[in-house]
Amino acid sequence: MAYKETHNRLTDLWMRIVGWRERHIDEGRFIYLLALIVGVLCGVAAQILKTLIHWISGILNSHVSDTSANFTYLIYPVVGILIVTLFIKYVVKDNISHGVTRVLYAISQRKSRLKKKNCYASLVASSITIGFGGSVGAEGPIVFTGAAIGSNIGQAFRLSPKILMILVGCGAAAGIAGIFRAPIAGMLFTLEVLMIDFTGATVMPLLISSITGATVAYIFEGYDNEFFFSQNEPFLTRKIPYTILLGIVCGFVSLYFTRMMFAMEGMFRKIKNSYFKIVTGGVILAGLIFLFPPLYGEGYGAINQLLDGNVSSVVDGSLFFLDRDSVWFIALYIGLIVLTKVFATSATNGAGGVGGTFAPSLFVGAMCGFLFAYILNNLDIGVDISNKNFALMGMAGVMSGVMHAPLMAIFLTAEMTGGYELFLPLLIVSTLSYMTIKIFLPYSIYSMRLAQKGELMTNEKDQAVLTLLKIDNLIEKDCTPVTPRMTLKEMVDVISKSHRNIFPVIDDDGQLKGIVLLDDIRNIMFRPDLYRTMTVSRFMSMPPAKIDISESMENVMKTFDQTNAWNLPVVDQGRYVGFVSKSKIFNSYRRVLRHYSDD
Repeated sequence: MAYKETHNRLTDLWMRIVGWRERHIDEGRFIYLLALIVGVLCGVAAQILKTLIHWISGILNSHVSDTSANFTYLIYPVVGILIVTLFIKYVVKDNISHGVTRVLYAISQRKSRLKKKNCYASLVASSITIGFGGSVGAEGPIVFTGAAIGSNIGQAFRLSPKILMILVGCGAAAGIAGIFRAPIAGMLFTLEVLMIDFTGATVMPLLISSITGATVAYIFEGYDNEFFFSQNEPFLTRKIPYTILLGIVCGFVSLYFTRMMFAMEGMFRKIKNSYFKIVTGGVILAGLIFLFPPLYGEGYGAINQLLDGNVSSVVDGSLFFLDRDSVWFIALYIGLIVLTKVFATSATNGAGGVGGTFAPSLFVGAMCGFLFAYILNNLDIGVDISNKNFALMGMAGVMSGVMHAPLMAIFLTAEMTGGYELFLPLLIVSTLSYMTIKIFLPYSIYSMRLAQKGELMTNEKDQAVLTLLKIDNLIEKDCTPVTPRMTLKEMVDVISKSHRNIFPVIDDDGQLKGIVLLDDIRNIMFRPDLYRTMTVSRFMSMPPAKIDISESMENVMKTFDQTNAWNLPVVDQGRYVGFVSKSKIFNSYRRVLRHYSDD
């Protein structure tokens, strides 16, 4: 009783605070204040996540040997995934995988509302997953966490869905900026990947949150770059042809990565038993990490080794340590890592782990770019290009292709490494990779899951507005149903009491059998001799199309265009639900467009 009374008092106090804010602080200034708060909280969350990952990984790998195989790698990943599965099943009780995709879904389908538990659930689960060796990244979880922080702060102050969307973007931007110390990349991530509209009302809050999140990271970690990179081999214009070729290669590697990821996800979806998933994914993951230790966790250590020129160290801790001086074995080993990283990543998530594909795309890109230069330099064909420079370019290339975010890839790579002197080649590789994969895949690895269901909101205003419209809210249920057995006299009586000129014909089970249009029976309505002999089944007609209640608005509009109809029936597994009219869709479209476009 005392708890309930205290809760009520706190609720009343909070509502008075909210009311005071609404009366004294205008919304525009308040958004900037909240963006700052979100930036601080997300920056701290990013530091907690990184600390937990390094702490768990440090404890588990304190006895790992660099000069021989480590059989503990066959155990760690499975244990980590099992712990995470139990945590999600008994504590979280919600699906928190594919964090960025879930943020996109919240923006498109849930008016940017995320649950309170999402403020911590991904943070805990991903730190365990990655710390125990899960071959995924922390960036997806921190984006999910940051977006949830922004959403819940906005919900607490009763802000509109439009403002919630901005705060969700602020949280995501601050999360990326905080974990990479890359404020520009954080903002570009929100604009390119989350596809929040680029307007004056959105850019300033995103910048504030990104800068704040990065500042928190600088306070805790100092000003060193995420990856150690020293530019001692300048890029020369005569090497541009190789850069162009690398961009195309990165595009195809991105295509391979994305398609294999979806193929593996499809395989794991078919496995219904959660413990069999753990065993299947755990065996794949543990076996790959045992053979290729760089696949352990995020793999940032291996990236640093390549950027530092320490090539042979990539085989440390593996069965192949004694072959570390063989040039072509090293090339084969790195090539196999590029090919198998996607299996390790999808096995981690498929088995029940929590992590993103952000870090894996960086990892694959660095390996791909390094391997490209390494092979050319050792073919004795007169090529002399920098291995580490091309590793850096590969990071931007594969990230750009996988995420369909070329600008973010360029700035993130430059901010993480300090490699601003390579801005031109980064631009070339990132752009060409993006252009290459766009030929085959129109959406990024994050948005494809929603795009296939018609649930994705994009930067295209028409597409975005159609995504925001829901057919459930447009159904008209004031059309009086009739049955096939009704006589013409009964039909005329129904018409006399209705204000609509269209009538659904349904059977005893509610199944739609056809429609009656007033215009079609006008010539027999006033013939009393037919009143008792003619039934509805004689003069009803089939509608030009039926709309299923689960269809996306984009498909609904396509159906209207194909049929030239103004009214179409809506069914749910064949059962009549109501009608949807083109005029009502247009009215709703204009209303949402005005709200969506308003700065």
